[in-house]
Amino acid sequence: MLGVPAKTTPVANRASGSSFYYAMRILPQEQRKAMFEIYAFCRAVDDIVDGDAPSARRLDELAQWRLHIEALYAAHAPKELAGLERSIGRYGLAREDFLSVIDGMEMDAADTMYAPDFDRLDRYCDCVASAVGRLSVRVFGMEAEDGRLLAHHLGRALQMTNILRDIDEDAAVGRLYLPREALRSAGIDAAPLLRVCLDPALDTACMFLVERAREHFAKADAVMTRSARRVVRAPRIMAEAYRQLLEDMVARGWRWPRRRVQVSRSHLLRIALRHAFI
Repeated sequence: MLGVPAKTTPVANRASGSSFYYAMRILPQEQRKAMFEIYAFCRAVDDIVDGDAPSARRLDELAQWRLHIEALYAAHAPKELAGLERSIGRYGLAREDFLSVIDGMEMDAADTMYAPDFDRLDRYCDCVASAVGRLSVRVFGMEAEDGRLLAHHLGRALQMTNILRDIDEDAAVGRLYLPREALRSAGIDAAPLLRVCLDPALDTACMFLVERAREHFAKADAVMTRSARRVVRAPRIMAEAYRQLLEDMVARGWRWPRRRVQVSRSHLLRIALRHAFI
């Protein structure tokens, strides 16, 4: 049977150094605990998908997580998930959002994502990123409609940025998240994968996704501008860090050979401090 994260799992250690870690550290203690519980769930299901087990085994383990989520909402959750159960009760986290995250993991586990059409990619982003955002904005205390909009736009912006950052890592396991429309716009044949990664026109294909990420960042900014500052401190940190990452990649380009771009810890700390006392 699938194990669940133990209470002693060093979740914060796994997140340490990331923009998520710095954004969450500025939250009040109870909110921070809830966010790390959500993070632990996301890491658990993501680790299943990224594991070496056959697809059928990974799908079975994800199905077990569905049972865990149902148990959480039926008040008989495994004791290892007591912290997540408390967070669900305290912040009114929706079961459907946890299940949506699992839906996204199943998209990877059942059928390795390879040049999906844009509608499928958008659905994937909604499951693995915006659904997490919908859980998060409840913890932050945002008003319902603006919270939903922020989760929609910022989740997609962050996930598209991740896709652009991880092209080579994903290719190493046979995955290609760039949508077929982006490849077609650049005149790139979707196969073989190695040729895609080395194609000089990859810059053009990536800019297709860059422009959509920028649009989502702009719409997320509009939501955060009209929201109470105290409830959007953490998402502002995430947005600023990821926008920096996106623009650094644009400046570098995607021509081979590519160096991996990341935002330094010192810069992440400066971003966090800028928003910590708003």
